[in-house]
Amino acid sequence: MIKQLGDTFSRFSERYMPEPIIFAVLLTIVTFLLGLILTDSGLLAMVDHWYEGFWDLLSFTMQMVLILVTGHALATAPAVKKWIQRLASQPASSAQAAALTALVACAFSWFNWALGLIVGAIFALEIGKAAHRQGIKLHYPLIVAAGYSGQMVWHMGPSSSSGLTVATSGHFLEDAIGIIPITQTAFSSYALLNSLMLIAVVVPVTFYLMSPRKKDEMAGIDAYAPQFLKEEEPQPQQEDADSIGARMDSVWFTVVLLVLAGSYAIIHFSRNGFDLNLNIVNFLFLFLGLALHKTPVRYMNAVTDATKGASGIILQFPFYGGIMGMVTLSGLAVIFVDAMLSIATPQTLPVISWFAAGLLNIFVPSGGGQWAVQGPILMEVAKELDVSIGRIITAFGAGDTWTNMFQPFWALALLGITGVKARHIMGYCMTLLIISIPFYVIGLTFFP
Repeated sequence: MIKQLGDTFSRFSERYMPEPIIFAVLLTIVTFLLGLILTDSGLLAMVDHWYEGFWDLLSFTMQMVLILVTGHALATAPAVKKWIQRLASQPASSAQAAALTALVACAFSWFNWALGLIVGAIFALEIGKAAHRQGIKLHYPLIVAAGYSGQMVWHMGPSSSSGLTVATSGHFLEDAIGIIPITQTAFSSYALLNSLMLIAVVVPVTFYLMSPRKKDEMAGIDAYAPQFLKEEEPQPQQEDADSIGARMDSVWFTVVLLVLAGSYAIIHFSRNGFDLNLNIVNFLFLFLGLALHKTPVRYMNAVTDATKGASGIILQFPFYGGIMGMVTLSGLAVIFVDAMLSIATPQTLPVISWFAAGLLNIFVPSGGGQWAVQGPILMEVAKELDVSIGRIITAFGAGDTWTNMFQPFWALALLGITGVKARHIMGYCMTLLIISIPFYVIGLTFFP
């Protein structure tokens, strides 16, 4: 049944799923019209809201570009690439490959969403290449979708935007709820049990069962991204290799930079504990990649190769900033969330919070940005109904990432690395979204 559902959604996605840029444009139009219909904002006000939000993600866009570029360069370093290739060569069937890719992506994403996104993409690519070398038939889009599946679990882990926010002194809700330690959110039994259920059972088993069994139903990497099968051509020898300029590409420059970077990393973690945010992750990725490539010029060459997949992020993130501006500034977000929470009871509030977060995530695909909009309302209702703050923050995180399986916003980096189109993978992602619903409802309602 799961395979048939996956096939159905895959055919639908292949035929009707627009490219991510078109999806962003359609969401822009829908959000604009909803603002006109459901709020007091007029035409000019909605245009203002759109433009006010359009550039709000500029720093975030650069952070995401750096995640893609530094993560890709890190994964293509000889030592790391060899380890990934060794693990990627283990599966003996398409089903095993899909399950292993999903497990790897989810495990890394739980620790840190950015790390999981890049590792999942690189691992899916290497699985496809290893299967081609070994003559193993598999369906490459399914493997890539499995590499993206980690984005459904990260917000219940230690990189949780909402969990880290409320654990930080001076956060914007401190007067209302105080400081909520991470032990009550990401490291609570409630969050850990829900995360374990998804990571160890729901996601890998779903991808295992979705895998085609007949060879004529499979299409490998050669059908979707043959450019990655070309053998890397050796770098031409530079005629001036003995020149002073060439000799300046020295490992000693790398050593100096690594001493500086290592010193700051020690200072950061001694001051802040195990605080992983976008900036420190990019910082660590950058210098770890530099260390593994050994010299600055070699690392620069790896980064140059990695930037080819960043165009989608650069173009589309401003459009999502505009959508976020319209949703938040017009009051649409408050209308959406209030409508959901008006029917809440202490028993149903976690599931309703999950669903409300999932709905809003389609329009505001940013965990931190969405928490700024939805958090105050959720916390107020949780206090009124006497429901654990930590449970509601966990439920919010689960919903925020649940509909990532429908929203291709976060898939842009993965698509650039793996060479497939959004329509090739989103059908399988939507199948996972549907299959996971009863597990979310049971876990969020009954787990201690």
